[in-house]
Amino acid sequence: MKTIGEIIQGHPLFHVKSSDTVRDVAKMMSDKNVGAVAVLDSGRLVGIFSERDLMKRVVAAGLNPEKTSVVKVMTKDLVVGRPGDDLNDALQKMHSIGCRHLPVVDAGTLVGMISLRDLLEIDDDTQRKRAIFLNELVTYSPDYES
Repeated sequence: MKTIGEIIQGHPLFHVKSSDTVRDVAKMMSDKNVGAVAVLDSGRLVGIFSERDLMKRVVAAGLNPEKTSVVKVMTKDLVVGRPGDDLNDALQKMHSIGCRHLPVVDAGTLVGMISLRDLLEIDDDTQRKRAIFLNELVTYSPDYES
């Protein structure tokens, strides 16, 4: 089974500063087509800002995204993954707190972000390989020589 570290390898890591405005961060997330970004202060992970944070804590609350800094509306109670965790560990952590993005931290340093979509794509790949194998197994007709 693949580890989180293997899955995030080569993926770009997007992060913002806690002082950035919600509008600037939302624009960046839209441009990069990501659903969440890590929030760093002096290189240290202090939170995550996600589409859900935007909807619940900014839009639904009626805050002005141009005047609201991300630090006021980001998720601060973080659960993190480790590069050596396997897919089931990541899914379990995400399920336990009801999130779709999990920061990956190694020795106190943010090294990546894994999304539920990343995990589902891996699962699809595995299922596809199993289906191909089973199809070949069922339809294989060896040419026996006597």
